[in-house]
Amino acid sequence: MLKRRPFGNTGLEISELVLGAGYVGGIVIHADDETRRALIRRVLDAGINWIDTAESYGQGASEEALGWLLAELPKDDVPHISTKFRLDTDRLDDIPGQIEASLTGSLKRLQMDRVDVYQLHNALGVDGFDINHILGPGGVCDTLDRLKGQGLFDHVGFTALGDRDQCKTLIASGRVASAQIYYNLLNPSAGQAMADNWPTTDFENLIAVCQDNGVAVMNIRIFAGGALAAPEPHGREFPITQNADVPLEHARAETLLAALGADHGTRAQASVRFGLAHPGISGVVLGLAEPSHLEDALAAAAMGPLSQDTIDSLQPLWDNGISGS
Repeated sequence: MLKRRPFGNTGLEISELVLGAGYVGGIVIHADDETRRALIRRVLDAGINWIDTAESYGQGASEEALGWLLAELPKDDVPHISTKFRLDTDRLDDIPGQIEASLTGSLKRLQMDRVDVYQLHNALGVDGFDINHILGPGGVCDTLDRLKGQGLFDHVGFTALGDRDQCKTLIASGRVASAQIYYNLLNPSAGQAMADNWPTTDFENLIAVCQDNGVAVMNIRIFAGGALAAPEPHGREFPITQNADVPLEHARAETLLAALGADHGTRAQASVRFGLAHPGISGVVLGLAEPSHLEDALAAAAMGPLSQDTIDSLQPLWDNGISGS
């Protein structure tokens, strides 16, 4: 059975693996009904107690699929659910109206009257959207606090992308319970200081900021959009970090995995074990393309986290920017 970890200061305990129901993995959106039913049953049997989705995943298709899949379960078997909303930055004069409409739509598709965590999905400091829209009077957090008071969700979260200083401000504000943070073998910057020549996005040790403030960390992109999971692109990649197109990400993955060696399970298992090694992470979010990927991840959890010595052995490679040439 999977281990559980504290979900920040919420009092909840989360399975160390979380099912991500997004587009990149895609199984919840694209698989046939029987495959999806079998997946949910296996997820629950394995001890995974959290599923993460969003209104934008498949333009609502992920939430709709989870709605009928979870409705088939006994009430006591339904796992924790988190979902996300994305604001239209051309309509920031009506933040409350946008959030209310998004939440209503998500709950309808999920066939639920509440979710455990409701999360802001916009990158901070992008397209005219910034921390003032979140923490200012009548902004995102004021609206979410009001809706939370109506019993529509229990906790507020956000995706920690965009301006890092603004992300840190929000984490330290006391207004959010969780953050979804990009962290993997190709980009460990959310978990440590990087060299000055680090060639891609530096997440500036955001996990430590979360730890200092009792904010739960949901580790996203553990497979770097697929580059760490398989040697060939699957066609659904969309890198979200700087200087990280698909061919380069795959080339960097091959360089790093060659240095890591083959003694840590499959490439996907080594990737999961890397995420599990950070004590500040509440759960590693898995994007799955087929049921066998879940079995690989469960086997990785059974192996336990990568050792600190193994992780330390990769430091020279990170210091040199993991050249993909």
